[in-house]
Amino acid sequence: MRFLRIAATGCVLAAAGAAVACGESLGGARTTVEGGKYTVAYTTSPAPIVVGQHFSLDLAVCAKGGVPAPQSVRIDASMPEHRHGMNYRASITSPRAGVFRAEGLLFHMPGRWDLTFDVVADGATQRLTSTLRVE
Repeated sequence: MRFLRIAATGCVLAAAGAAVACGESLGGARTTVEGGKYTVAYTTSPAPIVVGQHFSLDLAVCAKGGVPAPQSVRIDASMPEHRHGMNYRASITSPRAGVFRAEGLLFHMPGRWDLTFDVVADGATQRLTSTLRVE
């Protein structure tokens, strides 16, 4: 599996509240993925994702109370039924504090895609997965 690595030094939102608060700075509709220690909130542009067209992903990683901020986040996507992933690597930027942007993602065929976020902190990794249906 190829992963996109997003360095998280000083650019992670700390969320003491519920998952609903995570990613409020992203604006508009967002998808929230809950993990034991972290919450990831993201939006895609365009929304919905169009097969065969590049899209971007804006995301925020929110540590739950008392949990250390992540050192990095890795992103990948795969089609479990077809046993393959994306054919493109995205570029990652941090346009403002606490928000990351991955550009150049592309889902080359319709169907179920699992978008995977690996949150790394203190030598441990927590994997969060969001399932998308792209038509």
